[in-house]
Amino acid sequence: MERLKRFYPRNGRVILHVDMNSFYASVEIAHNPSLKGLPLAIAGQPEERKGIIVTCSYEARAFGIKTTMPVWQAKRLCPHLVILPPDFNKYRQASAYMFQLLREYTPLVEPVSIDEGYMDITESYSLGKPIDIARKIQDRLLQELKLPSSIGIAPNKFLAKMASNMQKPLGLTVLRKREVPSVLWPKPVIEMHGIGRKTADKLALMGISTIGDLAAIDNYSIRQQLGIRGVRLKEYANGEDRRKVDPKAAEEFKSVGQSMTLPKDETKQQELLKVLQQLADRTAARLKRKGVLGSTVTLTIRYKDWHTITRTKRLTKPVEQAAHIWAAAKALLLTHWNGNGVRLLGITVQDIVEREQADIQLDLFSYEEEAKKGALNELIDGIRQKHGEDIIHKGVHSHQKGRPKKGKRPDGQLE
Repeated sequence: MERLKRFYPRNGRVILHVDMNSFYASVEIAHNPSLKGLPLAIAGQPEERKGIIVTCSYEARAFGIKTTMPVWQAKRLCPHLVILPPDFNKYRQASAYMFQLLREYTPLVEPVSIDEGYMDITESYSLGKPIDIARKIQDRLLQELKLPSSIGIAPNKFLAKMASNMQKPLGLTVLRKREVPSVLWPKPVIEMHGIGRKTADKLALMGISTIGDLAAIDNYSIRQQLGIRGVRLKEYANGEDRRKVDPKAAEEFKSVGQSMTLPKDETKQQELLKVLQQLADRTAARLKRKGVLGSTVTLTIRYKDWHTITRTKRLTKPVEQAAHIWAAAKALLLTHWNGNGVRLLGITVQDIVEREQADIQLDLFSYEEEAKKGALNELIDGIRQKHGEDIIHKGVHSHQKGRPKKGKRPDGQLE
């Protein structure tokens, strides 16, 4: 055992990032081996032209098929493409088996989505060298679950994530901090984990086109452009990441919400809808700060006699926008409120997933609409960040006949 311990750092950590390859498609192939080797795509509403590709096999990717591509376009690129509707119960079950297997090697497993997670194997040296443990995990996932994976091995979470992306499918990559200048710095900044197209465009305005450019920028300049997040991204670009693998982190992300105790027992529907709008705005702001989306909205109503009810609405796709959250909460209120005085309202968004991992099944119309709203939402978010979340509120339509009476907006205490 002591002989194996010398392959582990004295003071540092050994982190694995396990990333399943084309997870949904791979699960379907595991259940139906006749699909192996075929160009396969998972799509919402596959029977309709407006359906959207959620994920696809590597055989399908060879034809240029990508996530969020409309079905009609994918079929044009590959007429013999096999398209299946998503079966989320099947995928959740496979995910549970996957993480159960990972926990056989260490209790320090942090799921970050249905198909990927971090492992801290620093204290698992009795099981073998880090590369041997990673290879055993990869082999067992393939043999026992019939699911391919790529695994990154590194001294921290960021480098492990970058390493797992370097070889797909079935990659096994070690990335040491001393290799960052030669391996990561020449890459385009858009290839860095945590940087999307919008952030890359902002960095381009600063003359930053590679990860090395980001690593060299001064803290003041990057903070001016991206805030504290920019400083964190610069640290990652230098191979620095102090985040621990936290098994409880996923539990913290299971829900995001806000509640408000009203200044008086409220019986006016219009006033309650205004409160819901505020709660939806604040919940959406928290989702965006955390970089997550949710697909279940729960409304909490506490009456003046302290009787409390919770009602839940399952959405067709993960969301982060206040309008979607408010619409669901509004429907719940109009359906379940009994008309008595309300003391407290709360909105909670559950079934949380990271934005990058959210499999949003949009038809073409809603996809185009979301794109159109993007600029407006960015403008509103910028104003709220500068002047406070309450500076802008969207209008609330009354279901009562006539124009609603003027009155003061409830302004309660956040709980």
